[in-house]
Amino acid sequence: MEWIVLGASGFVGSAVVAELRSRGIAVREVAAPRFHSDASSPEQVLAEASLSDGAAAARKLMARAFAGAQVVVNAAGLATPGDAGSPALTGANALLPVVAAMAAADAGVPRMVHLSSAAVQGHRAELDESADRTPFSGYSRSKALGEESLALLAASTEGVAPTETVVLRATSVQGPQRPTTAALARLAASPLASVAAPGTAATPVSSINALAWFTAETGLFAGAVPGIVLQPWEGMTVSAVLEAAGGKRPLVLPRWLTRATVSAGYALSTVAGGRLHGAVRRVELMWFGQSQRPGWAELAGLRPQPSVQQVLQQARQARA
Repeated sequence: MEWIVLGASGFVGSAVVAELRSRGIAVREVAAPRFHSDASSPEQVLAEASLSDGAAAARKLMARAFAGAQVVVNAAGLATPGDAGSPALTGANALLPVVAAMAAADAGVPRMVHLSSAAVQGHRAELDESADRTPFSGYSRSKALGEESLALLAASTEGVAPTETVVLRATSVQGPQRPTTAALARLAASPLASVAAPGTAATPVSSINALAWFTAETGLFAGAVPGIVLQPWEGMTVSAVLEAAGGKRPLVLPRWLTRATVSAGYALSTVAGGRLHGAVRRVELMWFGQSQRPGWAELAGLRPQPSVQQVLQQARQARA
């Protein structure tokens, strides 16, 4: 058993590599090519992946690097939730996954696990494993375009026995050394730390440990895996997250006040051309959380050991 990890030096990729090697699995770390793309539809992404000289050259190089592997994990991409959108985002989060899937098929790799984001479902009250996507930011739109392009690629190669491509939607992944986790710890320790009453809403805040474990289990699974799987919930509520990260109980605000504030924030962002949507969404998640519908992982018995509370506590202690 030998695996390829694209983006192995990044936050998620390095954790996946460590998890695999702890299981005795051989890992080849492959540097991901950098693409820039102006594509705005899955059809344009596939056309660029098939016809552009840069994509064709990268596809050949990756196919050679993938030869003999059983699983490819694409952990590469740009994780910039506040970005308004750019050719670099589209290239990294939409074009690269398609070129990597094509290269995996060229090399005869049985399965590719593509790390996507639950952000593609935007403001939904409940995350699930459906193809329903409602992105709300440049980052989430680039991730959604990557998913749509991979789905179109799979449909266009029907009957050709392509590589089985699994889109794994990571939730709000935290790690002790991650800047976004450090920012969460600062917020949780501040007077701004608050939740909408009663403060018991489920939240998709999760740990890098659980994501790396679930990625490995998805790649190793002996049977067929659905085209989209969601990282399992680790059991946290909005209040529990802030208390673990900040060391104190958050303020509980009236629900009508928080809902009115969020609505006003989105209205102001719309006037500003959507530039504030990411910030407003982060506040909305802090107050209201977002639930998850149990999916394939629960049916397959693949529930990671919850460790997000420990990760948040480590981030809090790092501030001390």
